[in-house]
Amino acid sequence: MKIIDRGGGTAIVVIPGIQGRWEWMKPAIDTLAQRCHVITFSLADEPTCGAAFDAQRGLESYVEQVRTALDTAGLKSAAICGVSYGGLIAAAFAARFPERVSSLVLVSAVPPSWTPDRRITFYLRAPRLLSPLFCVASLRMYREIAAANPGFLRGVRAAAVHGWRVVTHMFSPGRMARRVSLVPDRALQAKIAEVNVPTLIVTGDGSLDRVVPVSRTHEYVAMWPHARVATIANTGHLGLITRPDEFARIVVLFAESAARQAEGARRRRIG
Repeated sequence: MKIIDRGGGTAIVVIPGIQGRWEWMKPAIDTLAQRCHVITFSLADEPTCGAAFDAQRGLESYVEQVRTALDTAGLKSAAICGVSYGGLIAAAFAARFPERVSSLVLVSAVPPSWTPDRRITFYLRAPRLLSPLFCVASLRMYREIAAANPGFLRGVRAAAVHGWRVVTHMFSPGRMARRVSLVPDRALQAKIAEVNVPTLIVTGDGSLDRVVPVSRTHEYVAMWPHARVATIANTGHLGLITRPDEFARIVVLFAESAARQAEGARRRRIG
């Protein structure tokens, strides 16, 4: 499996969203690598990843992929950070391997109760045929890019850079459609509800996220009263890309704090 392993310090594993490519998160990965030990990868069924994917096991293949990344990096545990659909994978990993999760960070994540809305259901009818329309509809994301980059020229430049990153690391409509079908069943939902590790829920402004409503991500807060909440202002679903410095600051501070608390608890047990 191809793993991106950079930086030093507190270890954070970052899981990409439903498009599956780690490259879409590159601004966040670059910034995190300046402040911590960051590990990431593309999802297992992406041809560039080189990992095994078993369609019969579904989401479990992605969960196993996180464990493989930790083993390859020689880590017993780490902060597990999931973005959007990757947040669901992170939550499922925490449910299965809580001992390997020093902290959990869910960024604009879909909840385990999520089902496709009318817009997504429309594209699922013919993912490949309708992919050009999907790309055109993605222009709705410009509003949040502009909010994070005030000024016409800055906004257009930032949108062009992100658009180029998407085009050069193209998503697969078919694989995205399959991932939608792997949303957890009720049994896994119940297991996720039992997760009890230090958790941070990160979203953008509710008025700017046009992909996963903030209210849906906050379902994790209702599920886990122990979870903390953070908002990245002046952005929506793309906060880790449009405001990577603020994203890294929030995530690294939380992961470091959780790691210190865990180490303190370990020493008290030994003492």
